Amino acid sequence: MKFEGIYTPAITPLGRDGQIDREAFAAVLESLIEAKVHGIIVGGSTGEYYAQSAEERIDLAAFAKDVIGSRLPLIVGTGATRTEDSVAYAIAAKEIGADAILVSSPPYALPTARENAVHALTIDRAANLPIMLYNYPARMGVMMGDEYFSRVGRSKNVVAIKESSGNMANLHLLARKFPYISLSCGWDDQALEFFAWGAKSWVCAGSNFLPREHVALYEACVLEKNFDKGRAIMTAMLPLMDFLECGKFVQSIKHGCELIGLNVGPVRAPLRPLNSEEKRTLQTVVATLKRTVAQITSGANYA
Repeated sequence: MKFEGIYTPAITPLGRDGQIDREAFAAVLESLIEAKVHGIIVGGSTGEYYAQSAEERIDLAAFAKDVIGSRLPLIVGTGATRTEDSVAYAIAAKEIGADAILVSSPPYALPTARENAVHALTIDRAANLPIMLYNYPARMGVMMGDEYFSRVGRSKNVVAIKESSGNMANLHLLARKFPYISLSCGWDDQALEFFAWGAKSWVCAGSNFLPREHVALYEACVLEKNFDKGRAIMTAMLPLMDFLECGKFVQSIKHGCELIGLNVGPVRAPLRPLNSEEKRTLQTVVATLKRTVAQITSGANYA
């Protein structure tokens, strides 16, 4: 499997009772398919996997596969502290017909590079599916680095990495020393740099509610190789990226979905929703972004 394009880590809609709203989730998935993103991830941090039971996670992935069918690739997250739990999620992903799995470091455990590699390769052996690694040390506590990549890169299934460390040195390491692990941007305000270093995909939560704008940046940089146009789109997107880093990331993504007419409900505890001022600010940021990117993609100045 090749990871190319925009991959959306889908949010998980909740009803007023706090339970997963399957009808609303189907609407989210259909909106992404209609907007022509290139793949969908279920069971990621944007989907609040950490606040879900094992049964909910597996049922949600199976339901997503039923809705999506073969229209888009489905990638299922396997994140968990225990290797045994990650293996169970990977096996479930295989059984439902997922196209690939997302493999992160186990949070809180702080494994060594070797221990972390064994964790990933154990998941790999259990599922035998294409793997996108997920390096997010801010949440997981450890960095995937040279030793780790040297070990896990021996598997033919390790085909891509969502690099979310924010550390440009790690991006350079991957591009130079491990070119067979396809780069995927996982740090939004570095998307332009990722594309310049050869990334072909971007896993971006904001594409839940601004899919076409994220696709526009990918197309400008990767397909058209027009980095003047890419810089202009990126400049328009930076205020959104700054807002998303205000400390209420998932809440902001969910409210963004509400702004485009998707009924996705609240976030699960311990998180709390945006306040009224934050909602107004996000609405202004989104409106300005959409208007500006529409002007850029009209082609008047960036042909």
